[in-house]
Amino acid sequence: MSMHPILSALRRHKTGTILIALQIALTLAIVCNALFIIKTQFEQMGRPTGLDEHHLLMVATTQSGINSDTDAGKATLDASIKADLTVLRHLPDVVDAYETNSLPLSNNTWGLGIRMMPSGPYGSHTTYFHADEHTLKTLGLRLVAGRNFRSDEIGEDDNFVGVLQPAVIIVSRHLADNLFPHGDALGKPVYFTNATQPSTIVGIVERMQTSSTRSGTDNMTWNTTLMPLRLVTASRHYVVRTRPGRLAAAMRSVPEALYAQDPQRVIPDGTGGDEAGVRSFAQIRAAAYQGDRTLAMLMGVISIILLVVTGSGIAGLSSFWVGQRRRQIGVRRALGATRSDIARYFLVENALISASGVIVGILLTFEFNGWLMGQFELTRLSPVYVLIGVVMLLLLSQGAALAPALRAAQITPVEAIRSS
Repeated sequence: MSMHPILSALRRHKTGTILIALQIALTLAIVCNALFIIKTQFEQMGRPTGLDEHHLLMVATTQSGINSDTDAGKATLDASIKADLTVLRHLPDVVDAYETNSLPLSNNTWGLGIRMMPSGPYGSHTTYFHADEHTLKTLGLRLVAGRNFRSDEIGEDDNFVGVLQPAVIIVSRHLADNLFPHGDALGKPVYFTNATQPSTIVGIVERMQTSSTRSGTDNMTWNTTLMPLRLVTASRHYVVRTRPGRLAAAMRSVPEALYAQDPQRVIPDGTGGDEAGVRSFAQIRAAAYQGDRTLAMLMGVISIILLVVTGSGIAGLSSFWVGQRRRQIGVRRALGATRSDIARYFLVENALISASGVIVGILLTFEFNGWLMGQFELTRLSPVYVLIGVVMLLLLSQGAALAPALRAAQITPVEAIRSS
């Protein structure tokens, strides 16, 4: 097939050709980056936290009428926390429990900087969680080096009146490697923000995610520290690990047991827009990634709409050109062109437009990705997604032009002469 008639026709219809090529280019750039964002979002949503997620629940409770600013009030609250934990740990549905300030994916972030020396530069940043000797068993964390906390090492969080400088800490492996790249973190002292006394690393857990799902780097996602501290306040969170198959039962028995301890306490029921006081970790994870799921769905819908609009535009332009060229098609048929020749002509013409749009689109795709990297800390777009987008757009464009091309092939010389 000679390309000269096709190129001449495209030069005579510059406006339509350029518009369709630009539409293909923009669609390619947006769809490729949208697919990459969707893939990134689902990867983040599927990351394991390092916890025994299937058997965990968290209870938020508040006791009223107790002044935590006085020594007597603190003593009352401390005794109440210990009594609550004793009751929870003896429930038949429960394996273990502890009190904490936060939990991975809870979006309640408590963070500190870490120094190697009291007055040195910050070497890293960490999200910290209150813990005790029951925390590792409750969360199902795997200790890869060192030891667990001892009961005599658990103190009160004095963050409200001073600095955090517990004698011992347990850190995630990622934080340990970040602070001590040679793998000798165990037994090493570190200093938290404004601390003058060192905290010695006595244990390293394999994996533990931070509270926030908005962490842009691995250091912000996996740098976590367990501190042997108990937050003695009227409002507190209990984390409970249930026996296999007893999660639903524990979500009923745990608040009942706490109310039996103190009928005046408050455990939100989740009505009126308040967050439920008793939540399984699956519910915590779902709430944490609700925005990410919405964004992924929005990106998917936008991509589908763009592909439909682009396909419709290609089909509409091809149909318009077929209608304009009925006489030329009839002449070609009279001169011996077969139906397949006519169909092939329009498909090749559309392929040239699509190819030019794809070439421009590839450049726009990487430019758009570079802008997203600068604005939203996204990673670099893999060429695989560009290749997928290119194949998708080329197949879509040819599929959209196929019906008009087949209609053009059905035109007979007599019909073309009559239409003139």
